[in-house]
Amino acid sequence: MNEPSLAYGWILNLHSYLAYIVLAVLILAVINAIIGFFGNKLFTLEKDFRISLFALILAHLQLLVGLALYFVSANGFNAIKTLGMGGLNSAARLLAVEHPFVNIVAVVLITIGWSRHKKILEAKGKFKTISLFYGLGLILFLSRIPWGQWMN
Repeated sequence: MNEPSLAYGWILNLHSYLAYIVLAVLILAVINAIIGFFGNKLFTLEKDFRISLFALILAHLQLLVGLALYFVSANGFNAIKTLGMGGLNSAARLLAVEHPFVNIVAVVLITIGWSRHKKILEAKGKFKTISLFYGLGLILFLSRIPWGQWMN
């Protein structure tokens, strides 16, 4: 087995398994923020801040692993280089263009939500900001997961 295929397999597995953790923590952060918003709860550092922070960190970590995978995979940048944008079928376009682009936008939204929530003083506003931006990021993540390949 040559070195690039070993690296590719390792990064692909890391990206796939980390996705489950990212989705679980992101779902937890969104649900927690919605419950906090509608329940008029206090925003605590011990729970609410940490859940949101872990979701942010994991989303960024997943993005970094995904970018590494994009450049070592035949389905990422190499597919565009080899086939050109016009030569990609829908499955190849999903992996080479749509999945990376939409997930970068999702991480940007999560980051904006994190940044904006820190500037808000009242708990209801913090929960609203996190639920909105993290929720939009979660929807974008879910919309571009290559479900057919991921669940096999």
